[in-house]
Amino acid sequence: MSIDDQIDNYINSLPEIKVHDMRRIHEMICAIAPGVRLWYLDGKDEQGKVVSNPNIGYGYQEMVYANGSSKPFYRVGISANTTGISVYILGLSDKTYLARTYGATIGKATVTGYCIKFKGLDQINLSELQKAAEDGLLPRDI
Repeated sequence: MSIDDQIDNYINSLPEIKVHDMRRIHEMICAIAPGVRLWYLDGKDEQGKVVSNPNIGYGYQEMVYANGSSKPFYRVGISANTTGISVYILGLSDKTYLARTYGATIGKATVTGYCIKFKGLDQINLSELQKAAEDGLLPRDI
């Protein structure tokens, strides 16, 4: 099954209230960077055990760990969770940037060093979310 099909299946499997929001965010991110590399992670480890919520990823980076090892991973990700939606911005070097830049303007969301979490799109400023996704996807030193 293609990545696009896996993403569609994941979004369509969500509770109806989240389908529209997840699809809209997915389309917004794909419009920011047409042709961006897509990822789909089902949330299971190598043994098939569920270790996280499924998520959709966008872009590419080499994640470098403290021990010097690295692995390919996405730069921006989205995931539905029990209380809403999480948008992960993983490509930023400054872990205070998201909260400083978007914490006061994004709306009713929790903003950490790499995550923007909210109940639904009606709770947040979508143009601010788009800017945050651009910060994660477009090459800059932040």
